[in-house]
Amino acid sequence: MTTTSLKDQQEVVKLPPTLWPEKPSLDNYRGVLSHPEDTPVFTWLKNSLIVALSFAILSVSVSLLAGYALARLVVIGRKTILTLLLTAMAIPGVVLIIPSFILVDFIGWTDTLKAVIIPPLSTPFGVLLFYQYLSKFPKDLEEAAYIDGASSLRILVSIILPTAKPVVLTLLVMNFMAGWNDYFWPFIVLYSPEMRTMAVGMASLQGRFENFYGWVTAGAAMMALPSILIFILIQKYYVKAISLTGAIKE
Repeated sequence: MTTTSLKDQQEVVKLPPTLWPEKPSLDNYRGVLSHPEDTPVFTWLKNSLIVALSFAILSVSVSLLAGYALARLVVIGRKTILTLLLTAMAIPGVVLIIPSFILVDFIGWTDTLKAVIIPPLSTPFGVLLFYQYLSKFPKDLEEAAYIDGASSLRILVSIILPTAKPVVLTLLVMNFMAGWNDYFWPFIVLYSPEMRTMAVGMASLQGRFENFYGWVTAGAAMMALPSILIFILIQKYYVKAISLTGAIKE
């Protein structure tokens, strides 16, 4: 993808194809960025950042609170709730597209970023991840904090959250990538060109500029770069988070 984005149109369709560009050029990137009236890349980038960051932060907050409640508070029907969460993970997301769209359209959220951010916030995986971690968290620290007069929310923020940093960062990165790369749902609920995310906007390059694969691969490379950089920076926390939640033994 990267090498193709550095080729001119003639070399892109050349047979047999070349692995490395004969004359590397950034013309495809300039072409994508130099037509803001047709391809407002920076607007799409802003929308994607708003969606990905908002979804990542809010979904982790919801998952943390729900996981803490299930693991530490007195909850009637805890086993039933956990069973329902596990069952929900087995339901394909495409099954929820039509009822989700009907609901979003009914409350007037179509063609707004709220329609992309809020519906998928409650992720069963995140709740179960925090539940697994908090179930093994020692209760001695919590009991000491309760004796000192700390509330459940204060204990969660001041004691549990700092120790759960690997789990939080892992889920933040996973949810950021999910929000950044999501295409199907934003494609359905976002109509206006200026409301598109990067995934939807870059996909439109192929339809607007027929067979101009240099532009398409340049757009794909631009979209993939943030996720790659974030994963490289945070990758060390992945294995640590898995070990903390008990999925593997050290």
